[in-house]
Amino acid sequence: MIGFVLAIIAIAFLFDFINGFHDSANSIATIVGTRVLSPVAAVLWAATFNFAAAFFGSTAVAKAVSNGFVVQSFVDPWVICAGILGAIIWNLFTWYYGIPSSSSHALIGGFAGAAVSKGGIGALSWGSKWIETLSAIVLSPMLGMIVAFALMVLLFNLFQKASPHRVDKVFRPGQLISSAMLSFAHGSNDAQKTMGIIVGLLVASKQYFAGKTGWMSHLYLQDTNRIPYWVEICAYSAISLGTLFGGWRIVRTMGSRITRLRPIGGFAAETAGAIVIMTASRFGIPVSTTHTITGAIVGVGATNRLSAVRWGLAGRIVWAWLVTIPAAAAVAGVMYVLMQPFTP
Repeated sequence: MIGFVLAIIAIAFLFDFINGFHDSANSIATIVGTRVLSPVAAVLWAATFNFAAAFFGSTAVAKAVSNGFVVQSFVDPWVICAGILGAIIWNLFTWYYGIPSSSSHALIGGFAGAAVSKGGIGALSWGSKWIETLSAIVLSPMLGMIVAFALMVLLFNLFQKASPHRVDKVFRPGQLISSAMLSFAHGSNDAQKTMGIIVGLLVASKQYFAGKTGWMSHLYLQDTNRIPYWVEICAYSAISLGTLFGGWRIVRTMGSRITRLRPIGGFAAETAGAIVIMTASRFGIPVSTTHTITGAIVGVGATNRLSAVRWGLAGRIVWAWLVTIPAAAAVAGVMYVLMQPFTP
């Protein structure tokens, strides 16, 4: 069983890698779309600040994921494994079709779906974290849009007498800062979801590591109140490496197909997204970086004219958001059933 638990930890970090791969567009699409950085330079920039969040971020989101969605007594290695596989399958499906869905909601949906498959609806821990997370599906893109719109209006007023060339000259380097902020925010929220899943697994499997010595002693965890340092570093490393490989299909959707951006617009969208995501992380709310930055891009586009936003594409993206949790839950539930013949 110890080998199985170790394999699940490896799969969890694989999900984190795919999360970075899938969500790299969130951090780099605008800076690539405005041609401030090349795609290669952009992913290096984003990966650096993804990892930097390991040293300055909190662990509130990780603790929320580990004990805020599923009743701990229903958590076992099989539930965790099925949940992660469900999230990975949904992430790869949406990546292949270039749909900027939420890795965060895929993981939460997969975790919940596997738990329900084991113990029914009573396996879910109905409480504030479910309310906050489901509310964030609606609120995070709206807040991103509102903050980005307000910031763009402010910047337009401040630079109304400046030539377009001068504005671009100011905001091209400025977008390096805003992109770094967004990448930091992405790391501080998204990497923590995998950390929370691994912590839940270690607590559920603590009987296998009790009394062990050497490196196995680091796998023993009494409760979900503490996040082992090695889990943090590995999670942030995995998501940063995933970001380095980039999700180019989604970059095209996010960077140019929703609306055309200039550096000032990219700066506003990234800054607005970072503000919303870091605020959510501060309060332990697992929010979708994809939802937030998409809303911010829409907010920037709407300051020019409503027709500047491709609302049909935005609408299809919204539908992808709405189905992510139930779709990942369904896939994870099926995975849990398929694994039953192999359970002890």
